[in-house]
Amino acid sequence: MSAKVTSSDKIEDLFPETPVRKIITPVERLMKVETTGGIVLIIMTLAALVWANLSPETYHHFWHMPFSMTIANWTGAGDLHWFINDALMTIFFFNIGLEVKGEMTYGELHDPKAASLPIIAAAGGMLFPALIYLALCPGGEASAARGWGIPTATDIAFVVGCMAILGKKVPHALRVMILTLAIADDIGAILVIAIGYPSGDGINFVALGTGIALLVLINVLFRIGVRNLLLHGVIGVAVWAFFVKSGVHPTIAGVLLGLSVPAKPVLAKGRLAHFAGSLGGALSGEAKDRNEQYEVFQQLKRGARESISMQERFFKPLVPWVNFFIMPLFALSNAGVEIKLGGVEIPVMGAVAIALILGKPIGIFLFSLLSVKIGISKKPSYPWKVLWGGGMLAGIGFTMALFVAGLAFDVGDRQDSAKLGILLGSFSAAILGTIYMNVVSKPHDAPEEPKSE
Repeated sequence: MSAKVTSSDKIEDLFPETPVRKIITPVERLMKVETTGGIVLIIMTLAALVWANLSPETYHHFWHMPFSMTIANWTGAGDLHWFINDALMTIFFFNIGLEVKGEMTYGELHDPKAASLPIIAAAGGMLFPALIYLALCPGGEASAARGWGIPTATDIAFVVGCMAILGKKVPHALRVMILTLAIADDIGAILVIAIGYPSGDGINFVALGTGIALLVLINVLFRIGVRNLLLHGVIGVAVWAFFVKSGVHPTIAGVLLGLSVPAKPVLAKGRLAHFAGSLGGALSGEAKDRNEQYEVFQQLKRGARESISMQERFFKPLVPWVNFFIMPLFALSNAGVEIKLGGVEIPVMGAVAIALILGKPIGIFLFSLLSVKIGISKKPSYPWKVLWGGGMLAGIGFTMALFVAGLAFDVGDRQDSAKLGILLGSFSAAILGTIYMNVVSKPHDAPEEPKSE
């Protein structure tokens, strides 16, 4: 007689206990704890700061070791730092795009009025820091005002780390709002760089157009039912390569690829259960024909796979890789800013820091409130005081801010002052935002898994 399996049974209990499982299982449980990834990120950030200030030469030499990638006739040449920021971080943004796509299909962003809130808030979160910087640091002949773009961007990786540490203190709807805001923020930062700090090379519109055409192709293939992961993977890598060649930051390609992945399963709810219930003896091992049993299990395997959306099949396995490999490596390679107190220009440093600490929450809060009051956006499900806390966390402007500082000012005291302001502002925003959220926000339960219809 076959044993009856109920919904409360765990699939892990069906497998024999092995010595390696006794080691792997506790590690897997630890990796599923939300705060673990945030703690690892903080450790890597502090390690980078210590390394860069104790031995700046070895730090910069290590991350600037030559590194190149060749795809067909295309070669991307750079260093290890380039590979992390332009290749591995594209995977991070791909995963963010997947999460946003799921929310657009089933969750917080399904309502257009709810989806408009983070985009409008992002505009305020860019405008007010720039205005505060200009007010505190007026331009002179050397034009310190060129640094207006430094505090406009939110560092999504470090914000995600802070939200992971806060755990259930961050409502799910606020997390989605901040993630979407940060993506819009990054796109805005690229426009700021293109308009405010143009390079001599400019944008290669042929390469950009080719990358966009391949993105359209991926969307068309998904719509007509082509779900070959190898084919989509090859096209996705090509999209990334063309974005690199175009001069537009390839992490944008990661977001767009994530948003392209279907978030609805092929099989509707209940269809697999109906099929499995009709199998009878095949599932209980009583079938005599092994070939028939093999075919049944293969069909069941395919049915189980297609009952889960492709968005979930990509997103969930990527989460531990992002939290415990890509983000810590990103922090270790980017957070190593050498702190030099000699020759500090206080107006520049103070303007950057205050613009991040105050400009972000003020801009995000006021634009959100205004958009809700005039009826463009839907009022968030969490209190306004919690939204203010999310705005404080958005003041972490680390990586993109450092990048813009390098474009705004030449190497020297002014650039070092701007970088010190970024460090001071970002760490203050992280600490103050985390403390504030711990005080004003109550723990929130995780949302239910999206259901297919």
